[in-house]
Amino acid sequence: MEDIILKLSTYGYIVLFLYSFGGGMVAIIAAGVLSSQGLMNLEVSIAVAASANFIGDAVLASLSRYNRTAVMPYLKKHRRKLALSHLLMKRQGDKIIIIKKFIYGLKTLIPIAVGLTKYPMVKFNVLNFIAAIIWALSLGYGSYYAGEYLTKVFHLFEDRAYLVPIVLAILILGIWVYFQKVTKKRA
Repeated sequence: MEDIILKLSTYGYIVLFLYSFGGGMVAIIAAGVLSSQGLMNLEVSIAVAASANFIGDAVLASLSRYNRTAVMPYLKKHRRKLALSHLLMKRQGDKIIIIKKFIYGLKTLIPIAVGLTKYPMVKFNVLNFIAAIIWALSLGYGSYYAGEYLTKVFHLFEDRAYLVPIVLAILILGIWVYFQKVTKKRA
C-alpha cells in the first residue's frame, strides 16, 4: 500500500494529466485526497487536471469537426446517444457544456456532438475552459476537504476487497440502464 502511495505521489501529476485528458474524475479526487495527506500539491493538481480536461474536450470537438468522415464509423452504435446529446444542447443551451463535466457518459459525447454540429468552436472552447476550471476546483477542493473521510472509506474497502467489483458493477449497470431507457425508441 505504501509503495502505491509513493508511486502516485511521484508520478501522480503525469497520471493525473493523462486520466483527466480523457475526462476521468477519479484521478482529481485521488489527487485531492493525496494532497490532504501532504503527498501532492493541491493547486498544481487542480491546474494539471483542468488543463488536461480542457485540452481533451477541445481535441475531441476538433477531431469530430474536421475529420467527420473518419469519426462517423466509430459512432454508428452511439447514434441515439449522440442525438440525446444534441437534444440536451438544444434544451439546456450553453449550461450543458458545464454540467456534462460531472455526468458520466456525456463527458465524451457532448464535445463530439459539438464538433458534428455548427456550434461555434470559439464559444465551445471558452465555455469548456470555464467548465474545466469549475470541474477541477470543485472536485479537487471537495476531495481535499473530504480526504479523511474518503481515506476511511478506502480502508473499509481495503479490508473487504470483494465489494469493489460488486459496487463498480452496480454503478456501471445503473448507468447503462439509464442510457438504455433515455435513448430507447418510442413507439
